[in-house]
Amino acid sequence: MSRFLTVGAAQMGPIQRSHTRRDVVERMIAHLREARRMGCELVVFPELTLTTFFPRWWMTDQAEIDSFFEKEMPSNETAPLFNEAKALGLAFSFGYAELAKEGGPGGDKVRRFNTSIIVERDGRIASKYRKIHLPGHVEHEPERPFQHLEKRYFEVGNLGFPVVKALGGNMGMCICNDRRWPETYRVMGLQNVEMVLLGYNTPLHNAPSPDHDEHSWFHNQLSMQAGAYQNGSWVVGVAKGGTEEGVPSLADSMIVAPSGKVVARAAGDGDELIVHRCDLDAGKSYKTTTFNFAVHRQPDQYRLIVERKGAVDPA
Repeated sequence: MSRFLTVGAAQMGPIQRSHTRRDVVERMIAHLREARRMGCELVVFPELTLTTFFPRWWMTDQAEIDSFFEKEMPSNETAPLFNEAKALGLAFSFGYAELAKEGGPGGDKVRRFNTSIIVERDGRIASKYRKIHLPGHVEHEPERPFQHLEKRYFEVGNLGFPVVKALGGNMGMCICNDRRWPETYRVMGLQNVEMVLLGYNTPLHNAPSPDHDEHSWFHNQLSMQAGAYQNGSWVVGVAKGGTEEGVPSLADSMIVAPSGKVVARAAGDGDELIVHRCDLDAGKSYKTTTFNFAVHRQPDQYRLIVERKGAVDPA
């Protein structure tokens, strides 16, 4: 008997710097209510949902930087979101900038991550993921029309790519640039992932390689389709799109089936909910045939993947 999960991909339009967390949470709650009317059980929001995409700015004041981070989750500002979802009987996932205190009894080491969580219907946080493939640069590059300073403001995630049993299936997460790396999906695939929840903020202009700009939509879809098909998993990709603080960003949120087929897609670049009833057993025919890992994979021949980080010319 098939296991179905009705999923809403809750695309967000631009969030300007002047918008408060309360403003954003009200928009998220509107998505939840629409999702409930449309029969959803899970609602997926984008990367860094609660604020504008602040890594586009060079900042040196740590207090200013930390104003974009969440020190607890839920917080006073996000509690209405958790309460509404619980009242509606909905699970949800969203991304935010996490300020964590770790290391020792006093938790005195402050760490900053680009984080995403899955929240179950009862309000319990079922899983947390911290972004691993951080794009961009560390140093000030004022010659760019806008900067991409994730490597300055965030640490590389330290939780791996966890897959958890939630919502009747095996659920995983990744964030934005992670979607471009096949290792992301394969590590989860080896944990029999059945659905990957993926939020992103992707500028349409690639400053180091502007010749890539025209391919932004294609590369976005290609990476998610390949990850879905090659691991027999659903992929729910959700954007924060539109022109934010003068920077046009890709929207094109989509839900991709284990076949690699796009089964639902956003039509615009503003707040928009797309919905699909996902059969969590749809990946089995791929996992037991073409991508039967236990039968066909040859890990002994893949050692270079973990032994070497960068590409090296043959001798």
